[in-house]
Amino acid sequence: MRLELAWGRVRRFGLRTFRRAYVQRMAEKRLGSCPNCPHDIVDVRDLKYYRNVCGYWFAKEDDPFHWRDDLGFARVGLAEVCIISSVMVLVLAFLSAAGNLIHRSLWGPIPVLLVCWAFVLWFFRDPDRDIPTARNALLSPADGTVTHVGVVDEPDFPGGQAFRISIFLSIFNVHVNRIPRTCQVVRLRYFPGRFLDARNPACSLQNEQLWIDLEEHDPPRPIRVKQISGAIARRIVCWLKPGQTVWAGERLGMIKFGSRTDVCIPVDAAKEVLVHVGDKVKGGSTILLKLRDEAAS
Repeated sequence: MRLELAWGRVRRFGLRTFRRAYVQRMAEKRLGSCPNCPHDIVDVRDLKYYRNVCGYWFAKEDDPFHWRDDLGFARVGLAEVCIISSVMVLVLAFLSAAGNLIHRSLWGPIPVLLVCWAFVLWFFRDPDRDIPTARNALLSPADGTVTHVGVVDEPDFPGGQAFRISIFLSIFNVHVNRIPRTCQVVRLRYFPGRFLDARNPACSLQNEQLWIDLEEHDPPRPIRVKQISGAIARRIVCWLKPGQTVWAGERLGMIKFGSRTDVCIPVDAAKEVLVHVGDKVKGGSTILLKLRDEAAS
């Protein structure tokens, strides 16, 4: 992250020095407002770490880098993909040349490095999904394995309890998170914490996590999505902002390198649960349960 932020400063300096017309054009296309804005926003790339706290934004048609959404990788992971790929290319080229010039034994690490490189590319994949259109469907917010289905104590829900479905994301799962229902973002809350294994029941209370509180309007109903870090995952990414309307299956962020995602609804809101502990689910396409047409009392 620090490397990427440092590169951003260098990039903005270069743009303001050599591409002043571009900077002016993007300033004219920039939408929204951010009084006394502490963020230096030239184009959409500068919103990567500030999208949910900065009042500026750009229309998709004014994003000159929208083609990156079609690469098949999570856009927020492109920096890691590019940096690691560049390092791998240099190291593999060096080992290949050294093996030819010095000794063939120097080719030994090459297969291991290729596997590691392939894993990085596989981890940051972001496939498109067919989004179910059933009116009462609660979609999975993540890919992975269901580890808990049931009632838990949960603040801010009626009676202090909620019906929760927990999903463990291994390092081999897609780590892009998605919106479970069409609704409005009410608030985001970040909680620092530990980095226990995401399969540990205590991780829901002790680990670093981000709560995304959503609200349906017809019928009125709260929904909470929790992005919970794990033993390997050390970075939660979410680009939503309060007041934003989001759509079922829409991407909301990702957790990098193994984690857990929970979705909570009022206890009486579930009409028919369709998954069980141990089931494999896919974010944005698997229906976890069917909701009642009326709001829970």
